[in-house]
Amino acid sequence: MIVAIGIGAVTVPTGEVWRIIWHHLTGGGTVADPAMDQIVWNFRTPRVVLAALVGAGLAVTGVVLQAVVANPLADPYVLGVSSGASLGAVLVITLTSGALGGLGVSSAAFLGAAAAAALVFLLGRKQGRLAPTRLVLSGVAVGYLFLAATSYLQLRATPTELRTVMFWMLGSVAGAQWGQLPAVATVVLTTTVVLTLFGRRLNALLVGDESATALGVDVHRLRAVLLVLSSLVTGTVIAVAGGIGFVGLMIPHLVRLTTGADHRRLLPQAALVGAIYLVVVDLLSRTVNRPNELPLGILTALFGAPFFLWLLRRNKSLDTA
Repeated sequence: MIVAIGIGAVTVPTGEVWRIIWHHLTGGGTVADPAMDQIVWNFRTPRVVLAALVGAGLAVTGVVLQAVVANPLADPYVLGVSSGASLGAVLVITLTSGALGGLGVSSAAFLGAAAAAALVFLLGRKQGRLAPTRLVLSGVAVGYLFLAATSYLQLRATPTELRTVMFWMLGSVAGAQWGQLPAVATVVLTTTVVLTLFGRRLNALLVGDESATALGVDVHRLRAVLLVLSSLVTGTVIAVAGGIGFVGLMIPHLVRLTTGADHRRLLPQAALVGAIYLVVVDLLSRTVNRPNELPLGILTALFGAPFFLWLLRRNKSLDTA
């Protein structure tokens, strides 16, 4: 992270980055260059921290959703949560010029994600119980419905609004601010710890509902709790970073290749790898096409799609998913 903070349009030596961060955290030392201080502390540090939190949150959500619906292709996009967030954000950007009754883009995106998750939750129930297949199908249907509404709003948008919409939908942490970080960090870190404590029960879901029930797991209540927690994380990170695809799909499979499917290890390691991955992607997004920045979603798709195609060829079990 220190290296990522130092690299950009203006390169800051690693030692100077350390000194500036140490000065702000402890009050010790001095900062020789106010401009460097502003670049490091006000712009790049919150951006890199937010990228790490978003990457961790999306990776953990992917792990959990794949276990909840027993489908290796599940991620926030498949279950429609990302589409709900996009609709909320685009609604505010195109119809209210960035605010609706005091409701900003991030808040609208969170409410959209929550609405989509609630709708999928209701439609995915059968006789009062959550059914994995119905959850996936409901998520796909809700996702397409929200996508249609988002596309209609884009057709009505002005060129300036459309550019804002496209950049938001493809994801970015360029607008990161210190004020955003406490809430995002609390949700992502707390939920990751709680979900890791569910590790044994998540492992039980892997062997099937009947076997999990025989082990004493209330699979239906467990799925409901996991869906609520994963939706909370997804809505929170998408609200501040926009739609970033493939992280929740790619990172869980990448970590399983090296650590196995035990969720007690898989969840914290996926969070760590997801955090590192998105910090690297963000670094590339602001350096490969200087002085312009690329949306994160372009790079995650560029890396994620070939990885997933390789994984499909390597693991024939995915063919039956």
